Amino acid sequence: MARKYTIGHLAKKTGCKIPTIRYYEKIGLLSEPDRSPNNTRLYSDIHLDRLAFIQHCRELGFTQDETRGLLTLTGQTELSCKAVTEIAHTHLDDINGKIVRLTALKAELEHMIGACNGGTIGQCRIIEILADHSHAQCLTKEH
Repeated sequence: MARKYTIGHLAKKTGCKIPTIRYYEKIGLLSEPDRSPNNTRLYSDIHLDRLAFIQHCRELGFTQDETRGLLTLTGQTELSCKAVTEIAHTHLDDINGKIVRLTALKAELEHMIGACNGGTIGQCRIIEILADHSHAQCLTKEH
């Protein structure tokens, strides 16, 4: 006999908050569950597995659209995994771009902190640099 889970039990088993589970239902990432005679949501192992998949995608930083695409592809087991690879590759490119931007932000902050002599706010190099837009190199596309 198939197991059924209330939303609270599903939340405990997955570590996903109840409002998040409801949200995933609302946006169609998680199918609407059956209802008991007293209208309680009753989730199946399929919901449990799908929710775990969604959470793993989320932990890896995939967007909702990417997650939706991956979920759609999981049901098409006979197709080439080329589309899945493309989604993952695009996501990796996005992450690499973020790493470049974060590295530039880190360098800029280190430069600002290093320029500070610990004097008064009126003499603070960090405030001076933040006020001088010519120093905001980390905000440009090249940086």
